[in-house]
Amino acid sequence: MTTGTMFLMWLGEQITERGVGNGISMLILSGIVAGMPGAIGRTFTSVGSGEMNPLFAILLIGIVIGVTGFCVFVERALRKITVNYAKRQVGRRMYAGQSSHLPFKLNMSGVIPPIFASSILLFPATIASFFGSNPDSKVSEVLQGISTSLGYGQPLHLVLYAALIVFFCFFYTALVFNSRETADNLRKSGAFIPGIRPGQQTGEYIDKVLTRLTLWGAIYIMGVCLVPEILVSSEGVPFQFGGTSLLIVVVVVMDFMAQLQAHMMSHHYPGLMKKANLLGGSRSGSN
Repeated sequence: MTTGTMFLMWLGEQITERGVGNGISMLILSGIVAGMPGAIGRTFTSVGSGEMNPLFAILLIGIVIGVTGFCVFVERALRKITVNYAKRQVGRRMYAGQSSHLPFKLNMSGVIPPIFASSILLFPATIASFFGSNPDSKVSEVLQGISTSLGYGQPLHLVLYAALIVFFCFFYTALVFNSRETADNLRKSGAFIPGIRPGQQTGEYIDKVLTRLTLWGAIYIMGVCLVPEILVSSEGVPFQFGGTSLLIVVVVVMDFMAQLQAHMMSHHYPGLMKKANLLGGSRSGSN
């Protein structure tokens, strides 16, 4: 297992360096997509054998499509903070004040919170399975009770899973983004947010905006991860319609499409520049 993991890491690095997209994410996406035909086949088999109501199967397909569209909509959502630049002189040229914006995604933590939350919840159950094999021991009974209560679909598991997702959303966002450093960079470049004093107040304003965005992003991730788990545990859905897998598919595909468009643009850029030079040369020659 360790050797195979190292080989996959090496393979992912090769895809990242010589291909398009993040290599490790593409490998994870491939594993998720490869299991979809079998899951769809099992669903149709359950409908044909009468184990699943056809109306519920149609409703399930609608839920999957709706949740996927909602994830795409939220992942593309941006909160833009207007930034104005003062007039500045570079050499002999005077640049007039310009306006730009700081884009912040609603979900800045990506798929990290559900992955960390599920890993932490899986750890006590794994320890209980190691040390709880003796049925006559009281310690074994306690560990088995903990393992059962933290099992997939149990109420305690759902509550802890939701709480851990919210915690890791705030923790990861605070870890990767420093609002005070962003405010200092804006002040050094002569930029300011309208109505906000540069420096400390700008940092506090950005931090307040990020807190609100992270709260809504955590609620969004929590809903996407808990709804499939409730469906699987309560309604007996025959395949693993997981929120984490859905987030990985949406985020990786969107990132792949963005990098592919940038790659195609850079590939056609020399031809466009050559065409522009030819047009400019012909115009200057005609003049």
